[in-house]
Amino acid sequence: MTKKGTMNNGERLQAVLNRKKPDRVPILPFGGAMGFCGIDAGFTIAEMYNDPKKTLAAESKTYDKYDWVYIPYIAYASYGGWEFGGEIKWPRGEYDMAPSVVRPAVETEEDIWKLKKPDVATAGIVPIMTECFKQAQKERRPDQPYYMLAPMVGPFTLAGNICKPDRLCKWMLKKPEVAHHILRLATEHGKDLAQHWYDNFGLDGVLPFTAEATTSNQLISPAQFEQFAFPYFMELHQKVLSLGYKHIYCHICGEQNKNLPWWKQVCYGDPGIITIGHEIELKTAAETFPHDVIMGNLEPAIIQTRNPQEVYEAAKKNIQDGMKIKGGYIFSPGCALPPKAPPDNIMAITRAVNDIGWY
Repeated sequence: MTKKGTMNNGERLQAVLNRKKPDRVPILPFGGAMGFCGIDAGFTIAEMYNDPKKTLAAESKTYDKYDWVYIPYIAYASYGGWEFGGEIKWPRGEYDMAPSVVRPAVETEEDIWKLKKPDVATAGIVPIMTECFKQAQKERRPDQPYYMLAPMVGPFTLAGNICKPDRLCKWMLKKPEVAHHILRLATEHGKDLAQHWYDNFGLDGVLPFTAEATTSNQLISPAQFEQFAFPYFMELHQKVLSLGYKHIYCHICGEQNKNLPWWKQVCYGDPGIITIGHEIELKTAAETFPHDVIMGNLEPAIIQTRNPQEVYEAAKKNIQDGMKIKGGYIFSPGCALPPKAPPDNIMAITRAVNDIGWY
């Protein structure tokens, strides 16, 4: 550090959530840092999704190394494909960064009407996640306000993972009743998962995490978002908050500027944490969500492809803009941290925060 801090990373995050200024900007690398943590610790990406002991060992070591807020996490963006009966492929090759769906659970309209909600406790990766978080609960450190980031994929993205996004989009246009049926199943599963986390872990130390990626305006229009995504996402958040959770960490992924009039109507807690992609300006997010903490939003491609000095300068600009946000700011990439990002580039981010991120 360039100066002596008066808080640890957990205290910094807690200060922001208490609507107070921390001594320094906290760094939270976004939930999707699993792959990078695994590679940085000498494991394979596939091991990070299948071996909770290695998951926690890698995350603990890497978060400390780069001076990040440590909240254990295990999940994957294609959640729903395996959980509803499809098949996934574990990351094995040079270009595999996370599990991906190779056979969706739904391929025809007839499949939709036969589809049943899975038992949430035994569905797909849920038992692995549950085992990981139980271990994280036992290993909780004094500097951890949260020992688990409890994942719940947004209903629209979950539905797209069950049947493939292009198929869902076609049904929205030609057979909206079919699209609404699969969205209903996805929403009910998301609510079941929220209840599962509450039943197994309660409230203390649990930070609910929701995300929507397939709702990007690169895929659907604002009118489609209003009809097919917004009401179901609202329902999921209402369920989470009804359980007693105070904060929801929500990732609005990709190009969603035209969807912001609906996103601003969702309740995220008191306050929520809104994490955005680089497509949404920090200033825009702060104006849209004035009562919530804004987290983001350095473009992941910069971290992957630029040199350390360029990454440092990009992070510096982000930090300077973020520190102006009155509702609170957490530094983060705008989406998942590239698993094979150069370590020197990651350390450049930490240097930038430690050089200029002091209040």
